[in-house]
Amino acid sequence: MTRRGAFWSGDRLLRHGTALFAALVILLLAALALQMTNASALSLERFGLDFLTTQAWDPVHEQFGALAFLYGTVVSSILALVLAVPVSLGAAIYLAELAPTRLGRALGFMVELLAAVPSVVYGLWGVFVLAPWLRETVEPVLADTLGFLPFFQGHHAGVGMLAGGIILAIMILPTVTAMSREVIEAVPKTWRESAQALGATRWQAIRTGVLPYARSGIIGAVILGLGRALGETMAVTMVIGNRPEVSASLFAPAATLASVVANEYTEATSDLYLAALSELGLLLFAVTVALNIAARLLVRRTARLAGGPGRW
Repeated sequence: MTRRGAFWSGDRLLRHGTALFAALVILLLAALALQMTNASALSLERFGLDFLTTQAWDPVHEQFGALAFLYGTVVSSILALVLAVPVSLGAAIYLAELAPTRLGRALGFMVELLAAVPSVVYGLWGVFVLAPWLRETVEPVLADTLGFLPFFQGHHAGVGMLAGGIILAIMILPTVTAMSREVIEAVPKTWRESAQALGATRWQAIRTGVLPYARSGIIGAVILGLGRALGETMAVTMVIGNRPEVSASLFAPAATLASVVANEYTEATSDLYLAALSELGLLLFAVTVALNIAARLLVRRTARLAGGPGRW
Protein backbone atom coordinates (compact mmCIF):
# COMPACT_ATOMS: atom_id res chain seq x y z
CA MET A 1 0.00 0.00 0.00
CA THR A 2 1.33 3.44 -0.88
CA ARG A 3 1.83 6.17 1.69
CA ARG A 4 -1.13 8.04 0.22
CA GLY A 5 -3.34 4.93 0.50
CA ALA A 6 -2.23 4.39 4.10
CA PHE A 7 -3.05 8.02 4.89
CA TRP A 8 -6.58 7.74 3.51
CA SER A 9 -7.13 4.44 5.30
CA GLY A 10 -6.11 5.98 8.60
CA ASP A 11 -8.27 9.03 7.93
CA ARG A 12 -11.27 6.85 7.10
CA LEU A 13 -10.67 4.71 10.21
CA LEU A 14 -10.53 7.81 12.40
CA ARG A 15 -13.75 9.20 10.91
CA HIS A 16 -15.70 5.96 11.32
CA GLY A 17 -14.27 5.31 14.78
CA THR A 18 -15.19 8.74 16.14
CA ALA A 19 -18.62 8.48 14.49
CA LEU A 20 -19.12 5.21 16.37
CA PHE A 21 -18.26 6.88 19.66
CA ALA A 22 -20.76 9.67 18.93
CA ALA A 23 -23.40 7.07 18.09
CA LEU A 24 -22.71 5.29 21.38
CA VAL A 25 -23.61 8.45 23.28
CA ILE A 26 -26.93 8.67 21.45
CA LEU A 27 -27.58 4.98 22.06
CA LEU A 28 -26.83 5.45 25.75
CA LEU A 29 -29.42 8.23 26.00
CA ALA A 30 -31.94 6.09 24.13
CA ALA A 31 -31.22 3.13 26.43
CA LEU A 32 -31.74 5.30 29.51
CA ALA A 33 -35.06 6.59 28.18
CA LEU A 34 -36.21 3.08 27.23
CA GLN A 35 -35.26 1.60 30.59
CA MET A 36 -37.03 4.33 32.56
CA THR A 37 -40.08 4.05 30.33
CA ASN A 38 -40.26 0.31 30.94
CA ALA A 39 -39.77 0.79 34.67
CA SER A 40 -42.59 3.34 34.83
CA ALA A 41 -45.00 1.45 32.55
CA LEU A 42 -47.35 0.54 35.41
CA SER A 43 -47.64 4.15 36.54
CA LEU A 44 -48.07 5.40 32.97
CA GLU A 45 -50.91 2.94 32.43
CA ARG A 46 -52.59 3.68 35.77
CA PHE A 47 -52.45 7.50 35.88
CA GLY A 48 -51.79 8.65 32.30
CA LEU A 49 -51.53 12.40 31.84
CA ASP A 50 -53.26 12.95 35.20
CA PHE A 51 -49.89 12.16 36.76
CA LEU A 52 -48.67 15.60 35.63
CA THR A 53 -51.65 17.53 37.01
CA THR A 54 -52.26 15.73 40.30
CA GLN A 55 -50.72 17.05 43.51
CA ALA A 56 -51.54 14.13 45.82
CA TRP A 57 -48.64 11.87 46.78
CA ASP A 58 -49.97 9.13 49.05
CA PRO A 59 -47.98 5.86 48.99
CA VAL A 60 -50.33 4.26 51.52
CA HIS A 61 -53.35 4.55 49.23
CA GLU A 62 -51.21 4.38 46.07
CA GLN A 63 -52.26 7.79 44.80
CA PHE A 64 -49.40 9.51 43.01
CA GLY A 65 -49.01 12.81 41.17
CA ALA A 66 -46.01 14.84 40.08
CA LEU A 67 -47.43 18.38 40.13
CA ALA A 68 -45.93 19.38 43.49
CA PHE A 69 -42.51 18.06 42.50
CA LEU A 70 -42.62 19.77 39.12
CA TYR A 71 -43.53 23.01 40.85
CA GLY A 72 -40.72 22.66 43.37
CA THR A 73 -38.18 21.83 40.68
CA VAL A 74 -39.11 24.73 38.42
CA VAL A 75 -39.48 27.38 41.13
CA SER A 76 -36.27 26.47 42.99
CA SER A 77 -34.32 26.48 39.72
CA ILE A 78 -35.73 29.84 38.60
CA LEU A 79 -35.01 31.30 42.04
CA ALA A 80 -31.43 30.02 41.78
CA LEU A 81 -31.01 31.73 38.40
CA VAL A 82 -32.44 35.01 39.69
CA LEU A 83 -29.92 34.99 42.54
CA ALA A 84 -26.89 33.55 40.73
CA VAL A 85 -26.86 35.07 37.25
CA PRO A 86 -26.27 38.74 38.21
CA VAL A 87 -23.45 37.74 40.58
CA SER A 88 -21.95 35.32 38.07
CA LEU A 89 -22.05 37.78 35.19
CA GLY A 90 -20.56 40.56 37.30
CA ALA A 91 -17.78 38.28 38.53
CA ALA A 92 -17.07 37.07 34.99
CA ILE A 93 -16.80 40.63 33.66
CA TYR A 94 -14.45 41.60 36.47
CA LEU A 95 -12.22 38.56 36.08
CA ALA A 96 -12.04 38.84 32.28
CA GLU A 97 -11.92 42.61 31.78
CA LEU A 98 -11.05 44.55 34.92
CA ALA A 99 -9.00 42.45 37.34
CA PRO A 100 -5.18 42.49 37.27
CA THR A 101 -3.79 39.34 35.68
CA ARG A 102 -2.47 37.73 38.87
CA LEU A 103 -5.55 38.60 40.89
CA GLY A 104 -7.83 37.39 38.10
CA ARG A 105 -6.07 34.03 37.95
CA ALA A 106 -6.24 33.58 41.73
CA LEU A 107 -9.90 34.53 41.95
CA GLY A 108 -10.73 32.42 38.91
CA PHE A 109 -9.12 29.42 40.57
CA MET A 110 -11.14 30.01 43.73
CA VAL A 111 -14.38 30.26 41.73
CA GLU A 112 -13.62 27.03 39.89
CA LEU A 113 -12.76 25.39 43.21
CA LEU A 114 -16.34 25.97 44.35
CA ALA A 115 -17.52 23.65 41.60
CA ALA A 116 -15.38 20.84 43.04
CA VAL A 117 -17.00 20.97 46.49
CA PRO A 118 -19.27 17.90 46.98
CA SER A 119 -22.96 18.71 47.11
CA VAL A 120 -23.34 17.05 50.52
CA VAL A 121 -20.94 19.65 51.94
CA TYR A 122 -23.19 22.41 50.63
CA GLY A 123 -26.13 20.56 52.18
CA LEU A 124 -24.48 20.34 55.59
CA TRP A 125 -23.58 24.02 55.44
CA GLY A 126 -27.17 24.75 54.52
CA VAL A 127 -28.54 22.78 57.47
CA PHE A 128 -26.21 24.15 60.14
CA VAL A 129 -25.52 27.69 58.89
CA LEU A 130 -27.92 28.85 56.19
CA ALA A 131 -31.20 27.53 57.60
CA PRO A 132 -30.73 29.03 61.12
CA TRP A 133 -29.65 32.35 59.58
CA LEU A 134 -32.72 32.43 57.35
CA ARG A 135 -35.02 31.44 60.21
CA GLU A 136 -33.71 33.98 62.70
CA THR A 137 -32.68 36.92 60.51
CA VAL A 138 -33.62 36.94 56.85
CA GLU A 139 -37.16 35.53 56.84
CA PRO A 140 -38.43 37.78 59.68
CA VAL A 141 -37.06 40.85 57.88
CA LEU A 142 -38.61 39.78 54.57
CA ALA A 143 -41.93 39.10 56.31
CA ASP A 144 -41.92 42.53 57.99
CA THR A 145 -41.00 44.49 54.87
CA LEU A 146 -42.58 42.45 52.07
CA GLY A 147 -45.15 40.45 53.97
CA PHE A 148 -47.97 41.90 51.89
CA LEU A 149 -46.74 39.69 49.04
CA PRO A 150 -47.75 36.00 49.10
CA PHE A 151 -44.12 35.00 48.49
CA PHE A 152 -43.05 36.13 51.97
CA GLN A 153 -45.83 34.87 54.18
CA GLY A 154 -46.07 31.89 56.49
CA HIS A 155 -44.08 30.20 59.21
CA HIS A 156 -40.34 30.91 59.47
CA ALA A 157 -38.82 27.44 59.52
CA GLY A 158 -35.51 28.17 57.80
CA VAL A 159 -35.83 25.13 55.56
CA GLY A 160 -37.99 25.54 52.50
CA MET A 161 -38.05 26.87 48.96
CA LEU A 162 -35.93 29.92 49.77
CA ALA A 163 -33.16 27.83 51.33
CA GLY A 164 -33.24 25.42 48.41
CA GLY A 165 -33.01 28.26 45.90
CA ILE A 166 -30.06 29.86 47.70
CA ILE A 167 -28.17 26.56 47.87
CA LEU A 168 -28.74 25.97 44.17
CA ALA A 169 -27.63 29.51 43.38
CA ILE A 170 -24.35 28.95 45.21
CA MET A 171 -23.82 25.65 43.43
CA ILE A 172 -24.42 26.93 39.89
CA LEU A 173 -22.52 30.18 40.42
CA PRO A 174 -19.05 28.75 39.62
CA THR A 175 -20.33 27.02 36.48
CA VAL A 176 -21.97 30.13 35.05
CA THR A 177 -19.08 32.37 36.11
CA ALA A 178 -16.32 30.19 34.66
CA MET A 179 -18.05 29.64 31.32
CA SER A 180 -19.10 33.29 30.98
CA ARG A 181 -15.55 34.36 31.71
CA GLU A 182 -14.18 32.10 28.98
CA VAL A 183 -16.71 33.45 26.49
CA ILE A 184 -15.90 37.07 27.34
CA GLU A 185 -12.16 36.44 27.08
CA ALA A 186 -12.72 34.91 23.61
CA VAL A 187 -14.14 38.19 22.26
CA PRO A 188 -11.59 39.69 19.81
CA LYS A 189 -9.65 42.68 21.16
CA THR A 190 -10.63 44.67 18.08
CA TRP A 191 -14.18 44.98 19.42
CA ARG A 192 -12.92 46.66 22.59
CA GLU A 193 -10.38 48.79 20.77
CA SER A 194 -12.93 49.94 18.18
CA ALA A 195 -15.36 51.07 20.86
CA GLN A 196 -12.66 52.89 22.82
CA ALA A 197 -11.34 54.52 19.64
CA LEU A 198 -14.79 56.04 19.15
CA GLY A 199 -14.60 57.60 22.61
CA ALA A 200 -16.33 54.95 24.70
CA THR A 201 -15.36 54.46 28.33
CA ARG A 202 -14.18 51.09 29.66
CA TRP A 203 -17.67 50.17 30.78
CA GLN A 204 -19.28 51.40 27.56
CA ALA A 205 -16.84 49.31 25.53
CA ILE A 206 -17.78 46.25 27.59
CA ARG A 207 -21.51 46.96 27.41
CA THR A 208 -21.73 47.83 23.73
CA GLY A 209 -18.85 45.82 22.28
CA VAL A 210 -18.06 42.79 24.42
CA LEU A 211 -21.35 41.66 25.91
CA PRO A 212 -23.40 41.71 22.66
CA TYR A 213 -20.72 39.61 20.95
CA ALA A 214 -20.61 37.14 23.86
CA ARG A 215 -24.38 37.06 24.37
CA SER A 216 -24.97 33.63 22.88
CA GLY A 217 -22.22 32.03 24.96
CA ILE A 218 -23.45 33.68 28.15
CA ILE A 219 -26.97 32.43 27.50
CA GLY A 220 -25.55 28.95 26.98
CA ALA A 221 -23.68 29.19 30.29
CA VAL A 222 -26.87 30.21 32.07
CA ILE A 223 -28.79 27.32 30.52
CA LEU A 224 -26.11 24.86 31.61
CA GLY A 225 -26.34 26.26 35.13
CA LEU A 226 -30.10 25.80 34.99
CA GLY A 227 -29.58 22.21 33.88
CA ARG A 228 -27.46 21.55 36.95
CA ALA A 229 -30.02 23.21 39.20
CA LEU A 230 -32.80 21.01 37.81
CA GLY A 231 -30.90 17.80 38.50
CA GLU A 232 -29.26 18.63 41.83
CA THR A 233 -30.28 16.17 44.53
CA MET A 234 -28.40 15.90 47.80
CA ALA A 235 -27.93 19.53 48.84
CA VAL A 236 -31.51 20.47 47.94
CA THR A 237 -32.89 17.42 49.73
CA MET A 238 -31.24 18.52 52.97
CA VAL A 239 -32.68 22.06 53.05
CA ILE A 240 -35.91 22.24 51.01
CA GLY A 241 -38.14 20.55 53.59
CA ASN A 242 -39.33 17.63 51.41
CA ARG A 243 -43.07 18.23 51.63
CA PRO A 244 -45.06 17.67 48.42
CA GLU A 245 -47.20 20.79 48.24
CA VAL A 246 -47.73 23.77 45.97
CA SER A 247 -47.40 27.01 47.91
CA ALA A 248 -46.77 30.56 46.78
CA SER A 249 -44.68 31.26 49.90
CA LEU A 250 -40.92 30.88 49.59
CA PHE A 251 -40.82 30.08 53.30
CA ALA A 252 -42.92 26.91 52.88
CA PRO A 253 -41.30 23.47 52.57
CA ALA A 254 -41.33 21.92 49.12
CA ALA A 255 -39.85 19.01 47.19
CA THR A 256 -38.23 18.47 43.80
CA LEU A 257 -38.25 15.60 41.33
CA ALA A 258 -34.70 14.64 42.22
CA SER A 259 -35.16 14.95 45.99
CA VAL A 260 -38.24 12.72 46.20
CA VAL A 261 -36.58 9.98 44.17
CA ALA A 262 -33.50 10.12 46.39
CA ASN A 263 -35.58 10.10 49.57
CA GLU A 264 -38.15 7.43 48.80
CA TYR A 265 -36.73 4.98 46.27
CA THR A 266 -35.26 2.69 48.93
CA GLU A 267 -38.54 2.80 50.86
CA ALA A 268 -40.80 1.87 47.93
CA THR A 269 -42.48 -1.44 48.71
CA SER A 270 -45.07 -1.84 45.97
CA ASP A 271 -44.65 -2.13 42.21
CA LEU A 272 -46.85 0.91 41.58
CA TYR A 273 -44.81 2.99 44.05
CA LEU A 274 -41.58 2.04 42.25
CA ALA A 275 -43.18 2.77 38.88
CA ALA A 276 -44.32 6.21 40.05
CA LEU A 277 -40.80 7.08 41.23
CA SER A 278 -39.40 5.81 37.94
CA GLU A 279 -41.85 8.04 36.09
CA LEU A 280 -40.58 10.99 38.10
CA GLY A 281 -37.07 10.11 36.92
CA LEU A 282 -38.33 9.83 33.35
CA LEU A 283 -40.02 13.20 33.67
CA LEU A 284 -36.82 14.80 34.96
CA PHE A 285 -34.90 13.23 32.09
CA ALA A 286 -37.40 14.60 29.57
CA VAL A 287 -37.30 18.09 31.09
CA THR A 288 -33.50 18.10 30.98
CA VAL A 289 -33.34 16.95 27.36
CA ALA A 290 -35.99 19.47 26.31
CA LEU A 291 -34.12 22.21 28.13
CA ASN A 292 -30.87 21.42 26.35
CA ILE A 293 -32.59 21.36 22.97
CA ALA A 294 -34.25 24.69 23.71
CA ALA A 295 -30.90 26.09 24.86
CA ARG A 296 -29.20 25.07 21.64
CA LEU A 297 -31.96 26.67 19.55
CA LEU A 298 -31.91 29.82 21.69
CA VAL A 299 -28.14 30.19 21.45
CA ARG A 300 -28.25 29.72 17.68
CA ARG A 301 -31.07 32.22 17.24
CA THR A 302 -29.45 34.79 19.52
CA ALA A 303 -26.13 34.46 17.73
CA ARG A 304 -27.79 34.89 14.34
CA LEU A 305 -29.64 38.02 15.45
CA ALA A 306 -26.55 39.50 17.13
CA GLY A 307 -24.20 38.58 14.32
CA GLY A 308 -21.81 36.87 16.76
CA PRO A 309 -20.56 33.28 16.89
CA GLY A 310 -23.11 30.61 17.69
CA ARG A 311 -20.56 28.13 19.00
CA TRP A 312 -18.38 28.63 22.01
